[in-house]
Amino acid sequence: MSQFSRRKFLLTAGGTAAAALWLNACGGNNAPTDTTGSTSTPAPSGASGGDAPEVKGVTLGFIALTDAAPVIIALEKGMFAKYGLPETKVVKQTSWAVTRDNLELGSDRGGIDGAHILSPMPYLLTAGAITKSQQPLPMYILARLNTQGQAFSLSNEFLAEKVQLKDPKIKEIADQKKASGKLLKAAVTFPGGNHDLWMRYWLAANGVDPTTEADIVVIPPPQMVANMQTGTMDAFCVGEPWNARLVNKKLGYTAAVTGEFWKFHPEKALTVRADWADKNPKAAMALLKAVQEAQIWCEDPANLDELCKITAQDKYFKTSIEDIKPRLQGDIDYGDGRVVKNSDLRMRFWSENASFPYKSHDLWFLTEDIRWGYLPASTDTKALVDKVNRSDLWREAAKAIGREQDIPASDSRGVETFFDGVTFDPENPKAYLDGLKFKAIKA
Repeated sequence: MSQFSRRKFLLTAGGTAAAALWLNACGGNNAPTDTTGSTSTPAPSGASGGDAPEVKGVTLGFIALTDAAPVIIALEKGMFAKYGLPETKVVKQTSWAVTRDNLELGSDRGGIDGAHILSPMPYLLTAGAITKSQQPLPMYILARLNTQGQAFSLSNEFLAEKVQLKDPKIKEIADQKKASGKLLKAAVTFPGGNHDLWMRYWLAANGVDPTTEADIVVIPPPQMVANMQTGTMDAFCVGEPWNARLVNKKLGYTAAVTGEFWKFHPEKALTVRADWADKNPKAAMALLKAVQEAQIWCEDPANLDELCKITAQDKYFKTSIEDIKPRLQGDIDYGDGRVVKNSDLRMRFWSENASFPYKSHDLWFLTEDIRWGYLPASTDTKALVDKVNRSDLWREAAKAIGREQDIPASDSRGVETFFDGVTFDPENPKAYLDGLKFKAIKA
């Protein structure tokens, strides 16, 4: 596990056995948990004759996060059945490590065929950088599931400081911790994943070297709030609804939402094992069309209440509608006195090209993984992106469901600008990397 010793896979859930949880996070128990089969759905009207999928279903993993909604809704609202996949299963995973392990297994061996996943993970799997076997596991990214909708949260211990996005108080807190013989402890969800990269960038941009001035630990998303309550960490970066839940339980506050960090930034992805997709190309297309339709459904404000009611169930997020709905509609209570209504920094599922898997975005993820030593500097990032990112299939699926007008003209969104003024030009990743102060590049 690059950059992280196994001791840092901290899992504490309010008095449960730490050792057992630790083993679970590290893949000690690969059995899928809380499997949800297909619900009562309409007949498969979207697949017939030569378009019929090779199989009747696919087994998909998800983590209890708001951005898993398209996968859940595709099941609950019958999109999978519509496109000829009525036996699709959506399986709750306890951590991203378990998601990784179950992808390695594949459904033939009791694992999963695909997943709602952190966008860098399919690349790290394909490169063999995070597989337990240390062998490459070729993956495809079929779609982005969402943009925005994550946040940086701090413990109430630092409520008086009211830390925000670009703030010298972050460095002051880190210095105070170090002077007392401790390090600022920041939790993320998986090494080299979105939240790890957001957290490292945020700390570095505020003058804190995440490799020497912070202790970055890994905790599964649904356990972030419980760990903050027990004092496991000072800060965390995670997706919703867990930042909102922290505020609602008055255990901490939101320093910034990630849309402030990078507007309309890419987030989770829909991934499948490449061997499954290559063996079942029609099923892969059916899966993609179903998820795209679900993303369009999730984006419609008229469906917000139903979306929240469905996903709040114990078999999915196991939380309250009040933890999910406000931030999903753009109402952000930061927990420190700041309240924003109808923010355009809310999670997007389809609008603003949220579903399209821009290759330029994946190139940024890989560049950051090189920055922090998760991938070697010699990685041919462009070749890896071209191998994993199937934007060609996305375009084909979007056209098939009648959304040709939503297909971007290019695989690149162009130059991106972050909150600190730094820019990333996908045509010159090296210039971006060379200009960064803090890094831990490996040959």
